[in-house]
Amino acid sequence: MGRILVADDHDSLRRALARALTEAGHEVTEAANGNIALERLHETNFDVVLSDLKMGGSDGLDVLRTAKALQPQTAVILMTAFGSVHTAVEAMKIGAFDYVPKPFEIEEMEVKIDKALEHRRLRNEVDYLRHEQGGIYTFDNIIGASGALQRVLDVVRKVAKSNTTVLINGETGTGKELIAGAIHHNSLRAGRNFVKVNCAALQENLLESELFGHERGAFTGADKQRIGRFEQADGGSLFLDEIGDMSANTQAKILRVLQEHEFERLGGTRTIRVDVRLVAATNRNLALMVEQGQFREDLYYRLNVVQIEMPPVRDRKEDIPALTNFFIKRYAVELKKRIEGVTPDALKLLMRYNWPGNIRELENTIERAALLCEDRLISGDDLRLGGSGTTDHDGPGTVVKIPPQGIPLEEIERQAVVEALKMANWVQKDAAELLSISPRVMNYKIKTLGIDFPRSRRSPLVSPPMVM
Repeated sequence: MGRILVADDHDSLRRALARALTEAGHEVTEAANGNIALERLHETNFDVVLSDLKMGGSDGLDVLRTAKALQPQTAVILMTAFGSVHTAVEAMKIGAFDYVPKPFEIEEMEVKIDKALEHRRLRNEVDYLRHEQGGIYTFDNIIGASGALQRVLDVVRKVAKSNTTVLINGETGTGKELIAGAIHHNSLRAGRNFVKVNCAALQENLLESELFGHERGAFTGADKQRIGRFEQADGGSLFLDEIGDMSANTQAKILRVLQEHEFERLGGTRTIRVDVRLVAATNRNLALMVEQGQFREDLYYRLNVVQIEMPPVRDRKEDIPALTNFFIKRYAVELKKRIEGVTPDALKLLMRYNWPGNIRELENTIERAALLCEDRLISGDDLRLGGSGTTDHDGPGTVVKIPPQGIPLEEIERQAVVEALKMANWVQKDAAELLSISPRVMNYKIKTLGIDFPRSRRSPLVSPPMVM
């Protein structure tokens, strides 16, 4: 429902409209002439203004101009019995939402008001999303004060205002899309579209249609024309994520766009010219792929004009507390919980963990912990990180996992002895062989480490068996 101003010097029509709209649930204000309508516009904000074109005092065009000056988001619908093409065109140029000749049915006006309210709602939503999207890409809102991240932002500040192609390298989850967005929203193209495509998410034929569009009938299922992402990004920026997963055929077409600034839709013959700033990202080694013949060398050099290397979280651990607090605030609001932070032990776990999934893994961990947390502080148990390793890569012979909170060497030794005994069905000689120690040393370890046998096998602790 909306707040509506009805301005008309025809009393019976004005009152009938006000009564019908009030019964429909709207909040209605009446104005008996143009001057009163102008006063009401200065006093109150309205969602929709219904104004007669010809009234005593100020006319409908005066009401329209004042409404657009004071309340740009307000939809103005003009009513007149003196309709003409010239007046209608003039009203639309000034910004009228619609133009209704008299006489009209009340139901017809209600439909137009509903459309005006829906249009206003959608505009407000788009404006909000644009504001939010642009806001997250400002340098002040990119979380992290580590030297590794600041070096990245220094490069972004230098290249943002140019049209230079940028290649962003980094592991999965390091924030490559965020940096691409920062490049666009801090550039001269910030007022135009920032279009994103994940090249790994689509098959080759679908990716080409996504990027370049297609004409109706270009292939089976192409029942209508499609505008591709390059056209959508014209004047703005196009972010191609995971560009290393692109086929050789698509690579050639991307190279042409970068060189010639033109392409054809699939199934089309008309050449389309575009002005697009390209930002690409990958977690793969493109230079090695070029050597192996898996990626075009000429495209690689076109993309790699400026290269930005995103640091993994393990190289910027000083940013973990700030990132953690950011995600806690987000999910506390989303889950409607009063969570104020993490315990010192939990923070210690977060700092020790290696984060192979980087910021994305950290975010998922905090979301899960916020869901499980029953107190105001997230604990180590809420994080559920104890079973994860901290090394970068596990070699083929690695069997020991050190949890983030650390573990005494004696406990690791005890676990190894117990595991060996279990594998040997609690036969000490066989367990000793698994650990490459003598049965005498095994017996000593069992005693000094305080290892208890299952009840059915407790006697071997006193006299270790010598199985022949």
